[in-house]
Amino acid sequence: MNIVDVIQGDSPIVLGQPHGGTFVPDDIFARLNANGQNLADTDWHITQLYDGLLDGATVVASNIHRYVIDANRDPTGVSLYPGQNTTTLVPLTDFDGQVIWRDGQTPTGEEIESRREAFHAPYHAALAEEIARVKARHGVAILYDCHSIRSDIPFLFEGQLPAFSIGTNVGATCDDRIETAVTEVAFAADGFDAVSNGRFKGGWTTRHYGQPDRNEHAIQMELAQRTYMREAAPWTYLPEHATALRAHLKTILQTLNDLALSGVLTR
Repeated sequence: MNIVDVIQGDSPIVLGQPHGGTFVPDDIFARLNANGQNLADTDWHITQLYDGLLDGATVVASNIHRYVIDANRDPTGVSLYPGQNTTTLVPLTDFDGQVIWRDGQTPTGEEIESRREAFHAPYHAALAEEIARVKARHGVAILYDCHSIRSDIPFLFEGQLPAFSIGTNVGATCDDRIETAVTEVAFAADGFDAVSNGRFKGGWTTRHYGQPDRNEHAIQMELAQRTYMREAAPWTYLPEHATALRAHLKTILQTLNDLALSGVLTR
């Protein structure tokens, strides 16, 4: 099992996929309780959903489940959403606030640091390397961070999430033309709803790599899982739903690719 899979392309677009992995080492899996072993909080089928949408896109995908360590959290453990319910670098609960570890098996600080070095660091080393590579080729790189989540999670947010939740840390992580390009497609998508910088303003990955003054841009897309799959076990992918969603995602990625290649983003 590779910690991270990388597919190198020649586009200026890098698709980050930190939460699609389901691998949990046996010794860690045995310490999860029955609830944790369901691995419910996975960005199910995210690689399949984006596969083939943009020729030449680079893909960096973690194979490690977020219950081992969350590759989209600040490695120091600092929360990006202070005062709000969220999950931590190594989650103690699921998205419903329910405990995921057996009694007495909560990871220690030393274990968390070991997991950070073993699983979090390699993913970000690969992501940083690919962003640098495509930037060297094109003068600009756009990290498009791919996420999905159940539509209704009262512990984390009120009401039902929109189909598209776009995050740029309120414009700080990318040129405003990138956010505009994405929101124009998402807000116009027939049968879908969208929000920009709502509950999701971009996780640590988006905020860390989004450095527009260095021609390195980042934007997060959080998709409500009802748009392409069943939101309960066994988490079935629904091609008839996914086809409609993929058409809009394809337009978004192609628009970003064209924008990057036009040269207008290069400072």
